[in-house]
Amino acid sequence: MSSQIPDVHTAEPIPEAARAEIDRLLQSGDLFRYTSENAPVSLLETEFAALMGTRYALAVSSCSAALFLSLRALGLPEKAKVLIPAFTFAAVPSSIVHADYEPILVECGANYRIDLKDFAAKLPEAHAVIVSHMRGHTSDMDAIMAACEARQIPVIEDAAHSLGTLWNGRKIGTLGRVGCFSFQSYKLVNAGEGGILVTDDADLVARAIIMSGAYEHMWKKHEADQDLTDALKRWQNRLPLYNLRLSNLSAAIIRPQLAEIPRRCRDGLRNHDHVAARLSAQPGFDVPLALPQETRAPDSLQFNLTGLDEAEQQRFSEEAAARGVKVQIFGQSTDNARAYWNWQFLNRDWDLPQTRAMLMTACDLRLPARLTIGDCDAIATALIGAMRTVRSPNLKVA
Repeated sequence: MSSQIPDVHTAEPIPEAARAEIDRLLQSGDLFRYTSENAPVSLLETEFAALMGTRYALAVSSCSAALFLSLRALGLPEKAKVLIPAFTFAAVPSSIVHADYEPILVECGANYRIDLKDFAAKLPEAHAVIVSHMRGHTSDMDAIMAACEARQIPVIEDAAHSLGTLWNGRKIGTLGRVGCFSFQSYKLVNAGEGGILVTDDADLVARAIIMSGAYEHMWKKHEADQDLTDALKRWQNRLPLYNLRLSNLSAAIIRPQLAEIPRRCRDGLRNHDHVAARLSAQPGFDVPLALPQETRAPDSLQFNLTGLDEAEQQRFSEEAAARGVKVQIFGQSTDNARAYWNWQFLNRDWDLPQTRAMLMTACDLRLPARLTIGDCDAIATALIGAMRTVRSPNLKVA
């Protein structure tokens, strides 16, 4: 049976259009973003800013680097407190710790989104907020942005999983002061590693550019308008250098994929909704719905197990694996970097019963856009079969 199941971890091929530029770079050896005019990294920044409808973009070594630089560029007070959802990847609190700030964890509900009551209770102690759209699930950004704007608290969007997602027709990553995206292998655009931040704030991006490694007068390669030029001149030599640049080779891999984003978003949503519909029709599966304001662009599916005890949940995972589908239960996967209690680098223990309860039943399944509906049916059938084996061993899958 497992031979019918697609390999969901195999990456989509890099577009052929990248090959000529990669060959040119390899022949020239010109991989450093600041040694040539019209460098691929500079072109990527221009193209990505246009794609997102923002004034500026800065390509860096990872989304974690983008988050870190965004925090440092905000100019927060020493030991500032930064609110984050408790359901996120360890890189998010890590970026705060690296910036020498303190993460404040906020409860998340069974639908994977920020609990607005706990958010409101903790917001008064915050100097900034990172909204992590974890696995592409958008929290209520209307409520969050209104609350933060009322207190003049800056918002950073961790949109690593949300390239192509819309909120009330606006692109996720453009709602806050700055948005951060990932080009890691399992994201919508794959460069192996890499990240980018977008913003309309000239002073913020100037600070980020300098700190990313634009030393001496290399920052002149970023001049886009007078506001940015003035800000770059103002911050030259006044900030530490962290050297978090992206290479031209990575940019050459990324750029041809930008044109593929609409197709990948469309097919990813199709695959997600197809499997979600089949699972939702069966007992034992709870697939949270999108919010009304949200147009999603998923490349994975999350669902909660219902009506099973811990031993049965483990058996479901084993049965699914035996059928060729690997399902990760966030809270029950050893040392999972998405389970907040494993973030032992934090300076305090967090009591977040709502988030813990969700993580103990929440399952994670990759559904890349390259899959066909037939592939998705095979995966859904395997999961339903695993559930029926656990709940009613004598039933056969329809």
